[in-house]
Amino acid sequence: MTEDIILKLEGITKIFPGVRALDRVHFELRRGEVHALMGENGAGKSTFIKVITGVHAAEEGKMYLDGREVHFRGPGDARDAGIAAVYQHPTSYPELSVTENIFIGHQLSRGGIIQWDEMNKRAEELLAGLHAGFRVTEEMGALSVAQQQMVEIAKALSMNARIIILDEPTAALSRTESEELYHIVDQLRESGISVIFISHRMEDMYRLANRVTVFRDSRYIGTYEVDKIPESDLIKAMVGREITDMYPKPEVKPGKELLRLEKLSRTGYFEDVSLHVRAGEIVGLTGLVGAGRTEVMEAACGITRADSGRVYLEGRELTIRRPADAMKAGLILLPEDRQKQGLILSWGLGRNVTLPIRRELAKGGVFNDEKKEREIAKKHLEEVDTKAVSIFDPVSFLSGGNQQKVVVAKALAQKNMKVIVMDEPTKGVDVGAKAEIYMIMGELAGRGYGILMISSEMPETLGMCDRIYVMCKGRVTGCLSRGEVTQEEILSLAMEKSAGWKEERG
Repeated sequence: MTEDIILKLEGITKIFPGVRALDRVHFELRRGEVHALMGENGAGKSTFIKVITGVHAAEEGKMYLDGREVHFRGPGDARDAGIAAVYQHPTSYPELSVTENIFIGHQLSRGGIIQWDEMNKRAEELLAGLHAGFRVTEEMGALSVAQQQMVEIAKALSMNARIIILDEPTAALSRTESEELYHIVDQLRESGISVIFISHRMEDMYRLANRVTVFRDSRYIGTYEVDKIPESDLIKAMVGREITDMYPKPEVKPGKELLRLEKLSRTGYFEDVSLHVRAGEIVGLTGLVGAGRTEVMEAACGITRADSGRVYLEGRELTIRRPADAMKAGLILLPEDRQKQGLILSWGLGRNVTLPIRRELAKGGVFNDEKKEREIAKKHLEEVDTKAVSIFDPVSFLSGGNQQKVVVAKALAQKNMKVIVMDEPTKGVDVGAKAEIYMIMGELAGRGYGILMISSEMPETLGMCDRIYVMCKGRVTGCLSRGEVTQEEILSLAMEKSAGWKEERG
């Protein structure tokens, strides 16, 4: 089998000041295979990829390509050797055309004259092979994330890449876009290209990979045949412990109705949306990307304005003109993009937690009661088991899972909180952090809060929600109860609008 190995790394160690980012890790990649690389945030995956692509030089260890030892002095050496990386957030030039992005740095020219016709034709051929539905003359910035990833893959193919690294490629994609990417990866494998696929999503790994290598705490744990390792064993390898219940939803008897939306509409976004959430419930709101899920709750929480409809909290109709009105009433939205909308990354954990109540902490309306601020922040950060050295550490230092915990702690700091809207709460976090976030959600439901979770991930929606509202093209097409719902039913409702559905009080 040795002749099938295109890339091999042995005993790779990478040290940054005070941190051993990689500790004698191993990896083998076969020709024409999709090899998943998995592990929690901080396991060393990103550093490892940067060693392969020549961004970092390892202090110890050896790397072999086609059986010969190689030493990359920079990314250019890796690119010349046929290794390319496509990242979650494409590193493109939005104002340039698709063709210019594909051939940037290696334009086709004769006698110093760029051959635009030839480049456009070659770009069209590459994109046709990926079944792309956009023109090569379009500006990169006008494309979706999924389309930009296609361009990045086409760019790699234009440089005759034999190894393509896909780093969290589905994190920002809808289910439909993810399926399109799966087909592209299948095509790459069939054409003999080797793919290293990094993802936190189990469904990605089980759908695509031949083998999976697990890193934990900067060390190599093992390599497994995907069809021979059950999910529970894989999770244990990644987190170092057994997670007996991935979706720890407690059995909570629903209490009184907390939140009700009645015929909420916003022209061009959603129409006649009605739903309700009771105390102790975790209610799901799902559908394909673009169905209007986030837009509905942004309007309910005052970020945008609905054209018509009503919002009730504990039976009282609310007048919400801005987010502060919703928060004051006890309705809080935790946004999908926690880094841009939920946190101030340069601030410490504590100050982020107390941000919404800073006016209450002011002495004489001028100075903060810093002692009280620290006490409140510490209490709520411990409540959600945030892992950090100090509450003064910048939030940017934390992993995605711990950043999400800070967002939850910030909501808990508001005394009158009643309903929490969590928009894609586990997006971009590893499997261990997901389990912890689900545990927090279950505990909050057990304490009588109402939770509405917007999610694109079927397993967590099915595993955590008491009821699931499904949206399609701006309308609610059904409400399904826990225990009697399947993925197929949800997808059917998400893809075909049901005309006569009506929200019932219950």
